[in-house]
Amino acid sequence: MQLFYNQTLNISSTEIKFSREESKHIAKVLRKNEGDILHITNGKGFLFLARITFSNPSQCHAIITSHQKQENRKYRLHLAVAPTKMNDRYEWFLEKATEIGIDEITPIICDHSERKIIKHDRFERILLSAMKQSLQCYLPKLNPAIPFSDFITQENKDQLLIAHCEETKKQSLKNVITSMSSTTILIGPEGDFSKKEIDEALSKGYTPITLGETRLRTETAAIVAAHSIAFINS
Repeated sequence: MQLFYNQTLNISSTEIKFSREESKHIAKVLRKNEGDILHITNGKGFLFLARITFSNPSQCHAIITSHQKQENRKYRLHLAVAPTKMNDRYEWFLEKATEIGIDEITPIICDHSERKIIKHDRFERILLSAMKQSLQCYLPKLNPAIPFSDFITQENKDQLLIAHCEETKKQSLKNVITSMSSTTILIGPEGDFSKKEIDEALSKGYTPITLGETRLRTETAAIVAAHSIAFINS
């Protein structure tokens, strides 16, 4: 199944006109013709079926024939992850976390961050591509980059966790997570969180956790966290 995306679709929509780029993909690459059925999501949980009424590499039209709401996960996961020095590593994290299952992502700028500027539009495209590839109908929310100190002062009703490498008392993630819960996890940069940041997080109610016996790269730690939460809820 090929999944298309159009954020403007809603349950009242009756037709759709595809962009020139999508039309070329439909008519020339996929070789779809009038009468063929397309699967489209609006990224908000809905899957629409549409029948092509006009197929041309310059412009494709379709009418919406049905829609249904895809059941969402029983849990909610928000990862606040410091941008990595090598941008492609963060992009890899975005892609794989979306495939595994994640609801919200916030890049956090920390004391030890070597990268402080992100390519928001590019990150959005990666999330969208991963959502379509994994045949999901919920597009993860990507927040603007924010300083660590500002992030932890935000009102948050989730279970709050911080993964760090300091030799202090920490609990294993598997021992603090309960199924079907709403969780926010902080993942630091290559140089880890500073002691000041860890202390600030603890003062705001964050629980320190470990993700295993080995020291993980930022993007690996984020993927391990996402997979662990998914596994606990499977």
